[in-house]
Amino acid sequence: MTQYEFLRWFTFPIMTTHLVTVRNDIKRLIKGHKISSDRLNILDVGGRKSPYTINLPAAVTLLDVPQEEGTREALNLGFTNEILNNIQKKRSNIKDVVIQDMTKSTLPDASYDAVVCIEVIEHVEADDIFIKNIAKVIASGGWAYFTTPNGDYIKNEGPNKNPDHVRHYTRLELQTLLEKYFDKVDVHYGVKTGKYRVQGLKSYSLKKPIQTLQSVFSNIINRLQSKGVADTAEETAHLIAIGYK
Repeated sequence: MTQYEFLRWFTFPIMTTHLVTVRNDIKRLIKGHKISSDRLNILDVGGRKSPYTINLPAAVTLLDVPQEEGTREALNLGFTNEILNNIQKKRSNIKDVVIQDMTKSTLPDASYDAVVCIEVIEHVEADDIFIKNIAKVIASGGWAYFTTPNGDYIKNEGPNKNPDHVRHYTRLELQTLLEKYFDKVDVHYGVKTGKYRVQGLKSYSLKKPIQTLQSVFSNIINRLQSKGVADTAEETAHLIAIGYK
């Protein structure tokens, strides 16, 4: 475990509800996945700086598009040489890095046990081919784990529209899309919205101890608020989806 991974592991319990939920879900999926090899091969799509697969008992391949000038550069999306170098120094479970657009994937069929795709699909114009290509690279018995903004409640429109989001899916829309390429699909809601979630999203800093303590407290409260919201469309921030092959 690297120093970076240790710090991440140590602080995970006080991180945002979304991060903790995703980590716990993926760990459960890994634990329940029967494979003959020692470690699951996971493709982390859009995972250039992903904290979600850090220190997991898996061999992780990170895939992301190259960073380009314009919106991607402004929002710090995609891979750069600097990001690649930092990742390789900080992460011990990285098996490979692929700089590629998943809608134009050249990866072999059935080459991974599972795929993780966190807050990515809302950025993708060609979402049908994106999901099709993800499903193709998963071996039989594998799974794909997605999260995306909850379009039943959070609309990407008006003056606060995110310029890099193509769409926000409703639960039904996401379920229908995934069912085209996966044998079994579970889509549910996650993370209660409100002042505690918003405060919890503020960064931790030793230079801002009061803000940090407020964020830690808010994340703990928000985690309690977020229990039992799987079927609650109103005032929930995310859709969580699992597709099984």
